[in-house]
Amino acid sequence: MAICDDDFSTQELKMLYKSAEERGISSKDLDEILLNPLNSKSLVPETVEEKVESLYDLTVMVWADGVVSENEYSTLEKYVTMFGFMEENTKDIVDYFIEAVKQGKTKTDILNDLKN
Repeated sequence: MAICDDDFSTQELKMLYKSAEERGISSKDLDEILLNPLNSKSLVPETVEEKVESLYDLTVMVWADGVVSENEYSTLEKYVTMFGFMEENTKDIVDYFIEAVKQGKTKTDILNDLKN
């Protein structure tokens, strides 16, 4: 996600490694994922909570520089689809996450929104 806008910032890289660490992915494993992303399909989250957490973290990375490029938006759409959400809801889901991150919502806030 961080490299899709061709402007890979230090802040994005730090967030990427922090997010991986929070998920129990070692720096070495993340390096392997970055070098061979096609071999990483098994890392697709299974539960709705895990999917929300992952989409939130990806959106935070996208918004780190305060701009969502077309490539970043498209990549978020691909993740939403890959996570098994209905294709006709993809744009709304991406827009929701971007707006939530812009407003400073947390993962917990989003999960609570979904439950209500």
